Amino acid sequence: MFKYLYLPIWFLKTRIFGKQIPLQSVVFITDKCNLKCKHCCLYGSDTNHKISTYEEVRKDLEYCYNLGSRFVDFEGGEPLIWKDETNKNDIKDINSLCRLAKEIGFFSATVTTNAQIDFSDCEADSIWVSLDGIGQYHDAIRGEGTFERLIDNIEKSQHKHLSANMVINKLNYPSVKETIQFVKDSNNIKMIAINFHTPFPGTEDLELDWNIRNKIIDDVITMKKAGYPIMNSVSGLKLMKRTDFKKYCWISNFIMVDHSRHAQCQGKEVGMCDRCGFCMAGEMTATMSLKPDTIFAAMKLRM
Repeated sequence: MFKYLYLPIWFLKTRIFGKQIPLQSVVFITDKCNLKCKHCCLYGSDTNHKISTYEEVRKDLEYCYNLGSRFVDFEGGEPLIWKDETNKNDIKDINSLCRLAKEIGFFSATVTTNAQIDFSDCEADSIWVSLDGIGQYHDAIRGEGTFERLIDNIEKSQHKHLSANMVINKLNYPSVKETIQFVKDSNNIKMIAINFHTPFPGTEDLELDWNIRNKIIDDVITMKKAGYPIMNSVSGLKLMKRTDFKKYCWISNFIMVDHSRHAQCQGKEVGMCDRCGFCMAGEMTATMSLKPDTIFAAMKLRM
């Protein structure tokens, strides 16, 4: 019950009284990864990986909770390979962090994974797998054989709240409709979130032509209205056809693996807002504008 009371109180404080209180925290726990994806601009190095300790993550989580955040997403690198072996008699893994988040008071803990290793024992409240197209389209971005391993591990998981995230770029945009259809036909994937590639430095060549992007948004809206399990709301998707709308990206705060703290997406710091592909920006604005379909989608996602 407290969860449902917290949300309207949070809305009053932020929308009515103008306070910028995050609701969701994205905590990067390592930059070590088991893939080298073409769209990734952050984790290409083989050496000098940063891996947060359990106690460092505790401090980060307590900081976020004290700000007002109540939902946490653990990301990487690949968060499923995170371990803290400081105490050989008490080795910590991703499940340790999920339990820690709940002990601190977070309503839910989410893990985003590339699904290249078995995650059937993951205790996160929800799991998001990165699905960037079907077959060759996914492999073209993440490497040969990655799609097959992803499907195998999804089938092993049987997690009740398993969803897919697709980031659309020049390499995989022809596969959008079939990917959404694949999710609809799946017995294991609950829904799919649609995003577009944001051209951070070093990845500009993957940015999608704006006219193609808007055509895809129209197609996704049509499929959403037809009942396909798309997480994005129609109101949020419509906003993403431009990006000059007022943004409320402070609803999510970010803790990087070096423990630097950011009140909102780092895209703003590097001037990416007018080329943003993170559809959560549209969802946040539609939520703060009290769009019913977006509020329903947010409640379904988080509660």
